[in-house]
Amino acid sequence: MDADALIERVLERSVATGEVPGAPPLLGRAIRHAVFPGGARVRPKLCVAVTAACGEGRGIEAALGAGAALELMHCASLVHDDLPAFDGADTRRGKPSVHAAFSEAIAVLAGDALIVMAFDTLLRESRSAPHLLSPLMTILIGAVGTPHGIVAGQAWESEHTIDLSAYHQAKTGALFVAASMSGAAAAGLDPAPWRALGERLGEAYQVADDLRDVLLGEDELGKPAGQDASHLRPNAVQHFGVAGAIARLKGLIADASDAVPDCSGAPVLREIVHGQASRLMPKSLLRNVA
Repeated sequence: MDADALIERVLERSVATGEVPGAPPLLGRAIRHAVFPGGARVRPKLCVAVTAACGEGRGIEAALGAGAALELMHCASLVHDDLPAFDGADTRRGKPSVHAAFSEAIAVLAGDALIVMAFDTLLRESRSAPHLLSPLMTILIGAVGTPHGIVAGQAWESEHTIDLSAYHQAKTGALFVAASMSGAAAAGLDPAPWRALGERLGEAYQVADDLRDVLLGEDELGKPAGQDASHLRPNAVQHFGVAGAIARLKGLIADASDAVPDCSGAPVLREIVHGQASRLMPKSLLRNVA
């Protein structure tokens, strides 16, 4: 079974824990709606790819648990991000957002439940390697809370003056950093040298998302377009211009490849990083900026 299928299996096990007899059925359906069908699952794939590249067969189960936990945290952030108190988005991934489909109250609870589910997933999936639980939990906590996690990233949007670097690093970069570092930790390595890879990929993803927000329509995005402008948020296109943002994206992908530490699977991992460039820059976007 390939990594994609294994990640989906772990996510399915996690979501099913909220669908047992006696559980609130509407909440269970909202959680499933938030997780399936998913997006590209970039964060768990990165986590597993790092472990596979440098673990020599070790740590894949722990990496799957850590990666799935990060994906659940990501899904929770999307549920909350779409709420009327934030973006007020009625669509996500080409279907109604959770609050649009199930109510604002259920969306708040679903996002909260996904956060708890992420920690439960990491705990459950790490039982075969309990010595990894502490470092993996520490990485996950740092990626989610304050001062530099995704909660802090969301909070920057409520400040009168936004620190653009801190905003992007927290809201987008934190989970990418956690993915690369968790992949190394699952393989039994020091995660610190893997931080730069996550930082570069996270910033690349943010620049690409800014380009998409400006240049693509809702049909292609699967969510409302022009959100940054409507909410007066900083955007890489506003800062660099379209051509500059594309150049920045390409440079970050190259930097991410260079940031892969030496390990037995480094060449394969660098190929995976370069493969992100074509995914982050769809042909439709390139036609629009030609």
